[in-house]
Amino acid sequence: QVQLVESGGGLVQAGGSLRLSCAASGRTFSNYAMGWFRQAPGKERDFVARINRSGGNTYYIDSVKGRFTISRDNAKNTVYLQMNGLKPEDTAVYYCAADPKSSSRLRSDVYDYDYWGQGTPVTVSS
Repeated sequence: QVQLVESGGGLVQAGGSLRLSCAASGRTFSNYAMGWFRQAPGKERDFVARINRSGGNTYYIDSVKGRFTISRDNAKNTVYLQMNGLKPEDTAVYYCAADPKSSSRLRSDVYDYDYWGQGTPVTVSS
């Protein structure tokens, strides 16, 4: 089992920044690729970004490229999502998730991830 706890969400004006954190406990953190997803009200949970086990490879959806940065500190068992240039359309509950598998293909489906945090809300006002 892996327990994940997100923090860092809040209310910010458009153009502002937030840094989300996801602290992991339980099994060895470095054995898991990590992802960030988000779910806007009334919508499905969507993939945002992924980082591999070592932190050497990252992937982003097009709408956040150049604005969001995913990173991890395996010594601290934590994954981060730095969000800059926030837009109202970024408003959602943000979830981190852990994937025990590595693959040459991008794993961006919710079913690829075995463990989830409770989510942290992000609201961007215009």
